[in-house]
Amino acid sequence: MPDLPGAVAGDGPDAAVPAHYGAPLREQRRLLDARAVVDFSHLDTVEVSGPDTLKWLHTLSSQALLDAAPGDSRELLILSPNGRIEQACAVLVREDGVLLVTDPGRGAALIAYLERMRFASRVEVQARPDLAAVGSVGPLREVSDFPADIAPLAEWDDPWPGVCPGGVAYGPDPEEAVDWRLSLLDRAQLARVPAELWAGLLSAEALRVAAHRPRLCREVDERSIPHELDWLRSAVHTAKGCYRGQETVAKVLNLGQPPRRLVLLHLDGGSDLLPSPGDRVTLQGREVGHVTSGVQHCDLGTIALALVRRSVPTDAQLTVVVAAAEASAEVPALQEVIVREREHAPRPKTAKL
Repeated sequence: MPDLPGAVAGDGPDAAVPAHYGAPLREQRRLLDARAVVDFSHLDTVEVSGPDTLKWLHTLSSQALLDAAPGDSRELLILSPNGRIEQACAVLVREDGVLLVTDPGRGAALIAYLERMRFASRVEVQARPDLAAVGSVGPLREVSDFPADIAPLAEWDDPWPGVCPGGVAYGPDPEEAVDWRLSLLDRAQLARVPAELWAGLLSAEALRVAAHRPRLCREVDERSIPHELDWLRSAVHTAKGCYRGQETVAKVLNLGQPPRRLVLLHLDGGSDLLPSPGDRVTLQGREVGHVTSGVQHCDLGTIALALVRRSVPTDAQLTVVVAAAEASAEVPALQEVIVREREHAPRPKTAKL
């Protein structure tokens, strides 16, 4: 998008778009009130087309797609053979194929994997750098003063935090969920969006964290399985049949528990320190996890998503060690449960011979 006065660049995977324009909390309020949009033009978009598209993606991913129709919004994960998360994509179903939207820098690896798995399938895979995503609360047409002649080529209605067909919730529904949309525009149209309508990416990140919503480039590491992030809600169909990583999904769901759990932390309001990804989370001086996302929310104050050990009591007060402070600082934090342990039906006893 064009340079705008007051724009402050983001960091990490979001360095290519503005974090804010000088007033992140006011921008967040405008976003909540459907008076602003967020630049997500750094996301990678991949198009899959051809007569076998839905059947092919159905067999490769965690999501059931055989019944998908043009205009549907889905979400899928691509897992490793041992069930670890490798890719997470928004799925926009169109008449001529599917658009997959993933985090910045992940598109090339996604294309490489899909190309390796084509075999005899009648599909074509290509990057779509000509498309740019814009985020909003509710449809673009309902955003105040958004130009009526800028029509999205496709729109993704985020299924989170609903429990989709075949999905399973590992915890309570978040109270702060919003009707989040991603609209794909011709990249040239970004310059026509009025400057006063833009809000920085920090605004969207605050809404995401408050809604307990995991993100590939923030919450996922090399050990992550969908259960510990409550991602079986929206991205995994537990009864669709075989796909890579399905055995781990089924085994943990039916017989075990995830080794870690995602938690929302409410940091002590007496501190103005913002935790960063990687900051340690401790219990009575012992490290039990780490922060994955830290934000300032206009209503909730300083909050963070963190991955902690399953054994950590859900009512325990934790401490976040904020490394960005001089010599680091310890900030008390209360937990809000995202992932609970699941109760399993007792196994039938085997008769003795």
